[in-house]
Amino acid sequence: MQDKSKHPRLALPAKLISFEGIDGCGKSTLMDQLANWLTKAQIPFITTREPGGTPIGEKIREILLDPASSEMSSRAEVLLYSASRAQLTDQVIVSAMNNGSWVLTDRFVDATFAYQGFGRGFDLDRLRMIQEWTIKDVWPDKTILLDCDIDIALSRLKARDGAERDRIEQEDKTFHSKVRNGYLALAKKEPERFIILDASRPLEDVIKEFYEKFWKQLGN
Repeated sequence: MQDKSKHPRLALPAKLISFEGIDGCGKSTLMDQLANWLTKAQIPFITTREPGGTPIGEKIREILLDPASSEMSSRAEVLLYSASRAQLTDQVIVSAMNNGSWVLTDRFVDATFAYQGFGRGFDLDRLRMIQEWTIKDVWPDKTILLDCDIDIALSRLKARDGAERDRIEQEDKTFHSKVRNGYLALAKKEPERFIILDASRPLEDVIKEFYEKFWKQLGN
């Protein structure tokens, strides 16, 4: 089998790569795979997540994902996610990229469009205005969308050993379906930025597709 860690270009411009998809789609696992390829190719990078990624962001994450925060309004939810994202952009992402490091993030700006826009029904134009200010127009160079069947994703969540499902994960199937459809609509609108992977399949097949559609293309 071909060694997928080898890469002909070791000095690539810094890139912001976001991983998106409904809960249970396997984002973290695939991000770890890219981190492994970058390490072996000697390309500097950092990894982060949303909400969170900074001390302030992690405190906001606790509030957002706590099942006890069930009375949170959709407007408050948008603003808290945006506050965490602004802190992450200012404190981590911009400085890392200025220093030549790639940034791999488990969720970023598209999560708000998918979850709060399509999922909650928040106005997309208003969301975009808020997010453009929040991220200083630092949009991902590529967004890896792991598209997964709802039932498969929910079954994976239930299979997690002893892990309590957070406030967002506890939303019903209808909500997660809206989010999935929202992600697909976003990808259709920006096909140059999004790479869609079928995450319903076994992990080995997803990694193979990721290699062909993303990592292999960087050497061309």
